[in-house]
Amino acid sequence: QVQLVESGGGLVQAGGSLRLSCAASGGTFGSQPMGWFRQAPGKEREFVATISWSGATTRYADAVKGRFTISRDNAKNTVYLQMNGLKPEDTAVYYCATARPTRVVITTVAGYDYWGQGTQVTVSS
Repeated sequence: QVQLVESGGGLVQAGGSLRLSCAASGGTFGSQPMGWFRQAPGKEREFVATISWSGATTRYADAVKGRFTISRDNAKNTVYLQMNGLKPEDTAVYYCATARPTRVVITTVAGYDYWGQGTQVTVSS
């Protein structure tokens, strides 16, 4: 069974940076798309970024485009989310997710099959 473990969250001031990591085990990680989602208190889980199995294709939510960068290292079975220029509205629990092998770009919660436990990101103003 696929397992995903996020790390790297924490407390940072507005304008600061954090790098989240998601370590994957099980499954065929190298052939699976990976995504990052976030969920703030009282709100629905929302799409942040996704990357294809090869890393050739990436897509970002408008709210984070230009500030966040998703990348993956298949040799290390790890996906990253570099977050720069953080804003208070970025405060949320960030979740890593993966889907079964596909060439389709997935940007919806329902499109993913496996989820990590989440890591808290808090941006102070």
